[in-house]
Amino acid sequence: MGGANLNDIAVFMAVADAGSFSAGGRVSGLTRSAAGKAVARLEDRLGVRLLNRTTRALSLTDEGRSFHAHGLRVIDAVDQAEASVVSPTGVPRGVLRLSAPHAFGQRVIMPFIEKFLGQWPGTQIEASFTDRLVDVVEEGFDLVIRFGGASVDSRLISRVLARDRYLLVASVDYVARHGQPRSLDELRNHQCLAFYSRGQRQQWRFSDVDGNLATIQIRNRLRIDSGEALHNAIARNLGIGLIPSFLVAEDVKTGHFVHLLPEILTETFEINVIYPDRRLLDPRVRQFVDLLSSGVRL
Repeated sequence: MGGANLNDIAVFMAVADAGSFSAGGRVSGLTRSAAGKAVARLEDRLGVRLLNRTTRALSLTDEGRSFHAHGLRVIDAVDQAEASVVSPTGVPRGVLRLSAPHAFGQRVIMPFIEKFLGQWPGTQIEASFTDRLVDVVEEGFDLVIRFGGASVDSRLISRVLARDRYLLVASVDYVARHGQPRSLDELRNHQCLAFYSRGQRQQWRFSDVDGNLATIQIRNRLRIDSGEALHNAIARNLGIGLIPSFLVAEDVKTGHFVHLLPEILTETFEINVIYPDRRLLDPRVRQFVDLLSSGVRL
């Protein structure tokens, strides 16, 4: 393996990501045949098959998936080496890998992606919009957007982008059919929709005027691990939801959703951008973080 060619590794990564030799070759500036030969050379050198080849599609073998994961780290190391000698005022270029909660990414982050790509033509973005809690370092992300407190990982830096509040809402039709709760106690008589992540159910917390938090137990038959899906469930009259205001503020404003118990204070939370401390050396990361910091308004 000592003679491994970084170009062959790069071609393999492009082919694996694109799902075909033709598309991967185009990304690498090669013909389909040349891309195939580069991957074959790499397989011969490693002594393993990295790709399953069929007449219809390519797929990674177990060894291919493992090598692809390590390849991401190789590419990241090369990017870090380049970033270490680039002036902090350098022009952003290359691939920016980011992750954000699904609904927040779709509704809030996409306009910033559009602006960034338009402003910096030498950049590309790989965006993962998921409500799964990703591992920033292990999965090779340049930055992630995360709800909740700052990261406790010493390898990561957190910057607060905005603060939001949960709203207790239901659809107009649900209220018409089941009535409107007049107190927290009455919530126990309603179907409540719970968000859950990593097997943990969302706690419904409310605070009094002194800021004291109270947690209530809710009855629910539906638990969802997607903020967007939770919004859709509320819209389908399936129950009452405690959901970030950025997701439902427009629905309340237009009268599609009812803001329940508005006199009771709901829990607030931070929205943070988190990135490995070394990544801010990279102009593309710094510029995107600055763009978010100056522009996100909820």
